Amino acid sequence: MAMIKFEHTVFALPFAYIAALLTEKRLPTAHDIFWVTLAMVGARTAAMSLNRLIDRGIDAKNPRTAGRALPRGLLGTKEVWTYVFLSFGLLLVSAWQLSPLALKLFLPAVIVLWLYSYTKRFTWACHFYLGLTLGLAPVATWVAITNEFALAPVLLGTGVLFWVAGFDIIYACLDYDFDRREGIFSIPARFGIEPALWIAKLCHLLAPVFFAVTGIVLGLGPLYLIGVGFAVAVLLYEHRMVRPGDLSHVGVAFFNMNGILSTGMFFFTLADILISL
Repeated sequence: MAMIKFEHTVFALPFAYIAALLTEKRLPTAHDIFWVTLAMVGARTAAMSLNRLIDRGIDAKNPRTAGRALPRGLLGTKEVWTYVFLSFGLLLVSAWQLSPLALKLFLPAVIVLWLYSYTKRFTWACHFYLGLTLGLAPVATWVAITNEFALAPVLLGTGVLFWVAGFDIIYACLDYDFDRREGIFSIPARFGIEPALWIAKLCHLLAPVFFAVTGIVLGLGPLYLIGVGFAVAVLLYEHRMVRPGDLSHVGVAFFNMNGILSTGMFFFTLADILISL
């Protein structure tokens, strides 16, 4: 679909797969992987479709986003609402196929996803709320497979929260002038670009700490911790690409480097689990 970018998939989905691997430190069943994947597709498509619908007026004013499908009239609102409800339907069916607790948490998940697009209208902490929505991916996957909560996925999800918040703060620097002019809430608009980049660095300092603690709590092997080190290296490189006076590489830092981080963490975790079998 024109308004859904494939690159967004490689942010949360690998961490959902990581959680699936860690539930019993073995390869998950084909049934679990199939329905977890469909649940993630449903949640992602619904959330992004809602974001485009709710923000279509803002997107039309912003030169960076004016070319999106809804502002240009390439898609109609009724068509996008159809995507929203079909996607939530897919999420509902997937939750039903996975576990009773996952099904019970379907409505709270919908509410969390629905509220995200409104946060930029009243709080500069919107970046952390976005991090929360993606950080729920490993927690929800764990619940869907095990039918119970645990500390480890919460730690992993908290790491995802800070990772996502950090790179979303960096990306929001591109809209600094527009957000200040239109009264849109963001950390760059509230504190300035240079302080915002320091806040992003702090987030990206905390994220691998939570990733590492997850591995320690679960007693994972050295390959997982090497994966955390790989994530640290990617984040360091990402921040070297972005300067307060030069935001020309923000797009690369946002899409490419973060996609590399999440998929890299997944493959290191997979290797760690396979070696331990």
